[in-house]
Amino acid sequence: MVQIRFEVETPLSPETVLATATDFSDGRPEIWSDIDPAKYRVHASGPHSADVTEGGKSFGGIWARERYDWSTPGTVTAEVQASNVFRSGSRWELRVRPAADGGSRIEWTSIRRPNSLRGVIVVLMLRLGGRRYLSAYLRKTLARLERERAS
Repeated sequence: MVQIRFEVETPLSPETVLATATDFSDGRPEIWSDIDPAKYRVHASGPHSADVTEGGKSFGGIWARERYDWSTPGTVTAEVQASNVFRSGSRWELRVRPAADGGSRIEWTSIRRPNSLRGVIVVLMLRLGGRRYLSAYLRKTLARLERERAS
């Protein structure tokens, strides 16, 4: 198992960050660049939840079907239902709070448990560089949104 936690600040409003995290339109793979459009599928979506399969080319091509929930204000969680590397119940959580400067403070927590030898390798890789990788990925996505808002 690996648990990764970090915080990021952005000038984007909490509403913008949460709307981006819960946007399950066809444009999601463009916003979140590590999502492979060929692996992206929305099975169901409601006002406070979604059942989605997402995957990417990172770590040799992983995918997970996750149940997203944003019924708790300011929080988005995604719990693994099925995956080629992560055990069911693995999850990540994004908590967004207003920052003092008017932007947002984002707290990320990821808990991943492997379900196979390949999963063990991915979890070991995440243990070694997961915080750096995931925080850089989130910062990259936020920077793209900031540029779009400034245009």
